[in-house]
Amino acid sequence: MGDRLKSTSLDDLPLHLILEILTSSRLSGVDLLSLELTSRLFRGSNFCFPLKFGSLVDFAAFQLCQSHNLYTSMRLNMQEEVLNRCNGNWKRLLRFLQSSDMVDTSSDNHLQVKSGRYHTLLIKNSSVYSCGSCICGVLGHGPEVTQCVAFTRINFPFPAQVVHVSASYNHAAFVTQCGEVFTCGDNSSMCCGHTDTNRAIFGPRRVEALRGFSIKQVAAGLSFTAFLSTEGHVYSCGTNAHGQLGHGDNVDSATPKIIEQLACLGFIVQISAGPSYVLAVANDGTLYSFGNGADFCLGHGEQHDEQQPRAVESFRRKGIHVTRVCAGGTHAVALDSSGYVYTWGKGYCGALGHGDETDKTSPEIVRSLESHLAVQVCASRRKTFVLTEGGSIYGFGWMAFGSLGFLNRGPSDKVLYPEVVRKFEATSYISSKHRFIPYFSGH
Repeated sequence: MGDRLKSTSLDDLPLHLILEILTSSRLSGVDLLSLELTSRLFRGSNFCFPLKFGSLVDFAAFQLCQSHNLYTSMRLNMQEEVLNRCNGNWKRLLRFLQSSDMVDTSSDNHLQVKSGRYHTLLIKNSSVYSCGSCICGVLGHGPEVTQCVAFTRINFPFPAQVVHVSASYNHAAFVTQCGEVFTCGDNSSMCCGHTDTNRAIFGPRRVEALRGFSIKQVAAGLSFTAFLSTEGHVYSCGTNAHGQLGHGDNVDSATPKIIEQLACLGFIVQISAGPSYVLAVANDGTLYSFGNGADFCLGHGEQHDEQQPRAVESFRRKGIHVTRVCAGGTHAVALDSSGYVYTWGKGYCGALGHGDETDKTSPEIVRSLESHLAVQVCASRRKTFVLTEGGSIYGFGWMAFGSLGFLNRGPSDKVLYPEVVRKFEATSYISSKHRFIPYFSGH
């Protein structure tokens, strides 16, 4: 009886069972590295896996990469290229793939911060806080609040775990863990998705037109909003002067409607909204754009409006698999499956990072970042930020009262090439609508 109750150590388990535990859990590349460094079991050489893998952890990282959605969507030559960029290290590749994920909702320890024109939204422990100027109820604290100088928790009509937010000039949108969407702010342009457009919405209200759909991301433009579902479909509402709703016309829509053409073109995995245009990434790496063509932000080499989604051919012709994109005010930035960065649009103040202020009518690779493995990108007002796999944040463009974060630069300087702003070992996401705000891991 005593022998049967004797505790079993990890060393006593069969290796195939340990491997199953490693690959079935939500371990990161950093977690696997820690296991390898702290336990002889994980860094030892065993014969239960192919000899090309130096340890059990390497084999587990390989299997986790093989099952990752981004990796499986790449062509074989792209898989080989990104592995080479990671020096053949499967743990590093796994960290790169996981760092490129859109939204991590698996942990309550993560923070997400988004800033609008005069306000900021923060998610912490699935609750949302806001501060700034409460134009038309955008802070979500009711009609009596006009300004908050400190982050104040937003009360929802019923308990809600918020996992994603988007902030624009005068409205905000929130996505909950169960896929529901709430909005607040100025609905006169129909951007909040509610039929009553004659008054502001001073607190989060559920978008009833999207009930029954599981939404995972929202992208708030100047006077419209786009919504991405877990099924890869995009919905939009608001004003449509430039075709930014993607429905093939210029008709405004008070409630979200599915963008039919995108549904036919592919499974969309990420969206980003500029003031009056949208960029959408499909799971096959194709980038689509539609809306206002001013400043070459659509990436088609011309400044014509597009009322329907149109593939950015320069990426398609070169066989580039786009994984992430960010739409700025007058320029855009994209990231591909090998960690390379591309920019296009207006080159004001060096916002494109090519060493000059020349406009780029279609996407061009940022050469000075080619030796770095980028995992996140952010286009803001006349400036751009890039987060690398090693935790370094690069910035370039207009200093704008110090908003690039360089202590040795003047308040109106132009940074024409990418320079390291700072290195954050725990940084996992950068994002902003008009200013740079980091999204820090809470570890």
